[in-house]
Amino acid sequence: MSTPVHDDPLSRERSHLAASRSALRAMRADVESLDISDVTANWVNAAVLERQIEERIKALADLSGTPLFFGRLDYLHAPGAERAEGAQGERFYVGRRHVHDADGDPMVIDWRAPVSQPFYRASKKDPQDVSLRRRFGYTGGDLTAYEDEHLSDPAEAATTSKLLQQEIERPRVGPMRDIVATIQPEQDEIVRAGLAGSVCVQGGPGTGKTAVGLHRVAYLLYAHRERLARTGTLVIGPNRSFLHYIEQVLPALGELAVRQATVDDLVAHVEVRGADEAATAVVKGDARMAQVLRRALYSHVTPPAEGVVVVRGSRRWRVPVYELEDIVRELLARDIRYGAAREALPQRIAHAVLVQMERAGEAPDDRVQNTVARNAAVKALVKSVWPQVDPAKLVLRLLTDADFLAEHAEGVLTPEEQKAVLWVKPVRSVKSARWSPADAVLIDEATDLIERTHSLGHVVLDEAQDLSPMQYRAVGRRCTTGSATVLGDLAQGTTPWATRSWEEALGHLGKGEAVVEELTAGFRVPTDVIAYASRLLPHIAPGLTPVASIRENPGFFAIRTAPEGTADVVAACRELLEREGSVGLIAADARVPELAAALAAAGIGHVGPGEETTQATRLTLVPASLAKGLEYDYVVLDEPRAVVDGEPDERTGLRRLYVALTRAVSGLVVTHATGLPPQLG
Repeated sequence: MSTPVHDDPLSRERSHLAASRSALRAMRADVESLDISDVTANWVNAAVLERQIEERIKALADLSGTPLFFGRLDYLHAPGAERAEGAQGERFYVGRRHVHDADGDPMVIDWRAPVSQPFYRASKKDPQDVSLRRRFGYTGGDLTAYEDEHLSDPAEAATTSKLLQQEIERPRVGPMRDIVATIQPEQDEIVRAGLAGSVCVQGGPGTGKTAVGLHRVAYLLYAHRERLARTGTLVIGPNRSFLHYIEQVLPALGELAVRQATVDDLVAHVEVRGADEAATAVVKGDARMAQVLRRALYSHVTPPAEGVVVVRGSRRWRVPVYELEDIVRELLARDIRYGAAREALPQRIAHAVLVQMERAGEAPDDRVQNTVARNAAVKALVKSVWPQVDPAKLVLRLLTDADFLAEHAEGVLTPEEQKAVLWVKPVRSVKSARWSPADAVLIDEATDLIERTHSLGHVVLDEAQDLSPMQYRAVGRRCTTGSATVLGDLAQGTTPWATRSWEEALGHLGKGEAVVEELTAGFRVPTDVIAYASRLLPHIAPGLTPVASIRENPGFFAIRTAPEGTADVVAACRELLEREGSVGLIAADARVPELAAALAAAGIGHVGPGEETTQATRLTLVPASLAKGLEYDYVVLDEPRAVVDGEPDERTGLRRLYVALTRAVSGLVVTHATGLPPQLG
């Protein structure tokens, strides 16, 4: 006997999905039909309101292939209500955004709402008043399955969710997806941490730290929308390829106003056309350079040589040199920005003149003080005592004038370090200089010493382990009055100045009070792959806890010799392309041109990191230097020894190899014509 349609749970859930999509379309239509012609006072207000409406319309888009809701919670009692015996609980569908019907009743609850929290944290031990948690399975945008957990039923044993595992292990093509349906309790605690405090997340490969950081931004925008709308939010990634990979996560969650940038973008005061040797970059990136810059900047402040005379009408007012010296000393002692002190100096001098006027029986007001501050004699004195300084010219002089550098680096940098940062060839001007990325950071530091950098409400810093102390300071300036989420893995630090400890890094960032959380459960990397890669940990980060994969699917893992060289590599790529999902071919940077030619000769299309993959072209050829933060269903890793040898030292090379080994979600093939690094033995 067949089950009537109205008694079939899957049919009822599909009906609710259809009704929810219809309600979302109605919400969008309501916004599109708004007439603002009679509600704005002027064209500026109209433009602002029109932009807000456009953003709201975009946020209400029903994305095809993206489930509108992914879970359901049946409460024993109404949340927040007194638990009277016999009281009926409420049912909530948990999804990516809030949807309500024509009467305003919720059909889908935003995953960030407090009532949705038990979907991620409730358990048999702590059901949190939830009687039933239902997860939904989708094929494309169609609801095709569901799975129930009766949390308040002691007779039902706890089981691992098959749908949850399938969602975690689902093949991907294209950019990074959100993990809103699979957030784990330990991840949810970080996501929902308050705005006031900063958080540092140490997480090995596949622990979801990047996704946690992005979902934390989405949560904070939900919980503190008005405040963050005023102060702004920023996601900082290591390179443009990485930012392109993650750029669709926040829009999928309905958040469109989050800026994304690299550290180089933040400090782009000059055009970067040069590069430093590793030893030079290490010194330029050292936090001691901030002290050298401060000394060099304030060396421009000189004691006044004589008093100043201000002529007003028939009267002459003289401020003696000792009084001017007191004013300058007071401004220096206040430790305010160089530029702010320079602007305050003429006002202080003018105030001293006004005091004399009042003693003489006059009654000057603020207009008189401003006029005195603009007096030619006062302006001339300010120019000589506290001159304007261009930050790029200041840095240029430090890097090209050995005597100037020696004077201000004395006791801070050794003679060898001073020699390392000095440019060998003279430079005519700021524009003709071949600035390096580290130089741009120095200019940013000097700029902030002169004029305060604008602070945002919240900053997410991903792959933070690769930043220098001076880069941390540059990021910290962007959130001095806000908070930060710092994401990284000490074992994946591949720069000569890589972070040694999070405590030290957070100190440079100005967030020494941040809570350090460690994620050790691996959701993405197969057990065999992470176990193999973890052989490197004693050599690259002996203090870290290895990632423990919780994947039920063991994945695919093979180590193969490649006597035919690139032909064997191409064959491995062709083999993996027969499987469903994306494929990444990762190789030492120097080997990429040869492999690209071999793939082309074999008729296998491929793209580079940051380029969009398609069903027709699912292979990405990835230089090892750009692999960090990226994921592929299947990876072919070419010549591990070449990856190690491509770095300036063995430890950095082994860290680069650790990154490359851990980019696979479902399977890894390691090919090598030469021997493997002994640390993998």
